[in-house]
Amino acid sequence: MGFSRPLARSSRIVIRIATGTTSRARHFSNTAPAFSSAPSKNRIYTSIRTPDELSNLLLISASTRRPLITLWTASWCASCKAVAPLIHNVVSSGAGESAGGVGYAEVQVDAATIGDLPLTYRITSMPTLMAFDRGEAQFETRLTTVDRMKDAAFLREWIETEAARRGEGGAGGAFGGGGKSLLGKWFG
Repeated sequence: MGFSRPLARSSRIVIRIATGTTSRARHFSNTAPAFSSAPSKNRIYTSIRTPDELSNLLLISASTRRPLITLWTASWCASCKAVAPLIHNVVSSGAGESAGGVGYAEVQVDAATIGDLPLTYRITSMPTLMAFDRGEAQFETRLTTVDRMKDAAFLREWIETEAARRGEGGAGGAFGGGGKSLLGKWFG
């Protein structure tokens, strides 16, 4: 024996009143509230092990206009193990937050599922520290010198510079926008 529709409907209303829940439409917005003047916080993500994971973080980075800082590393790389905690500490201490913040993730080059991602982004040495802005690799500003990566003051300045892009690009290389390439002159 089933409930009739009016009885079922009225019992849901009674349950909602008793529990204090009501159904309300939720409004979605992809922009920050106009009254928000607080600086963006840096985001530290889990290690990237697949091309899809990097792609997802690049989409998040582009939609939030927050550059993504990546440290390309491998399990066998002693230099990578030396600089990774320092870079993590500089990012987590707030470097770049006053300019809008950054995202940070390590890319595990020796992960079995990484595919040809290092070739795609021209990673020829490790560690490599590279920023992405608007989903575009910033080849001209990438770091491969371990001594520079061990210098906390230099790292802070580099991260602040990358954070200041805020979706403006500018160092992406041959196909990037910003007026430095053929397409940039037309679309940048």
